[in-house]
Amino acid sequence: MKMILRSMLYFPANSVRMAVKAATLPMDAVILDLEDAVSMDDKETARILARDFIRLIKRRGINTFVRANSIDTGLTIEDLNCTVPEGLDGVMLPKTETGSDVAKLGEMLSIVEKHSGIKHQSTKLIPLIESAKGLVNAFQIASASNRVVAVAFGAGDYSRDLGRDISLVSKHEIELLYARSHIVNTSRAAGVQPIDTPFLGSLTDKEAFLREVKLAAQLGFKGKQCIHPSQIEPINNMFSPSQEEVNRARKIVEAFEEAQSRGLGVISFDGRMVDHMTYSHARDVVATACTIEERTKVIMHKASYVSVSEVFSPRG
Repeated sequence: MKMILRSMLYFPANSVRMAVKAATLPMDAVILDLEDAVSMDDKETARILARDFIRLIKRRGINTFVRANSIDTGLTIEDLNCTVPEGLDGVMLPKTETGSDVAKLGEMLSIVEKHSGIKHQSTKLIPLIESAKGLVNAFQIASASNRVVAVAFGAGDYSRDLGRDISLVSKHEIELLYARSHIVNTSRAAGVQPIDTPFLGSLTDKEAFLREVKLAAQLGFKGKQCIHPSQIEPINNMFSPSQEEVNRARKIVEAFEEAQSRGLGVISFDGRMVDHMTYSHARDVVATACTIEERTKVIMHKASYVSVSEVFSPRG
């Protein structure tokens, strides 16, 4: 089944309270942050806690990633040694600037997987592009490894790299349009999902948040990172096909496949031409809707609470 990554919620890997809360939320993926959200003195503690959080969150049917420390810190391999053996779905690599960064992380993962008896290449990657250099090399990054399932944008560090303050971005965020469009285009060219930056404005500015989510969807992003539980539902809704879209797509698929059985390659549907490109898009919409429906069933069966003791329960 395709990994759906509409909403990806960050929380510090050293926060037990937030881990317990996250296990009850309807996001597609959790990102346990071992990088910016954790001070250097707390890195080791955060790794140990992340190891236990992974077991909890995975039991709840949520895709689980860690944002490891960047390659140049020398801390990455310890992050992986502590978290990958626990069944981690993937690693987010911050400050990715070249395809070789992805290749180096892939080599580290192969070593950890081998030592842990984990299937080769089962741990996925999401490079995080946060600089002008990373943006220039976006296609190289997106296509550097079969492990890559998505490429994510980090607007805060990207703006700082340009000498700009992200808090001063204009209402319609025209300053970030090129970066966003480039990441969408290169990700799709490489066959992976583009994931938009977290909303970095005020948490109380719901209008600006919704405007940004809508813009990301219009540009072609398939999901968005988020930093607060209140952002999950609007993101999921925006990046899910509506029931009307799904119903129409199903009718197009049925009509086109019936026409194909009669040797036709183009049909008319609701007064518009439907060719193979339109059919393929409709089929993708139906497949996405089915995957989302399966995930929703899992979420609905989750308990609405979790005890602290469950966080540290024995493996298995």
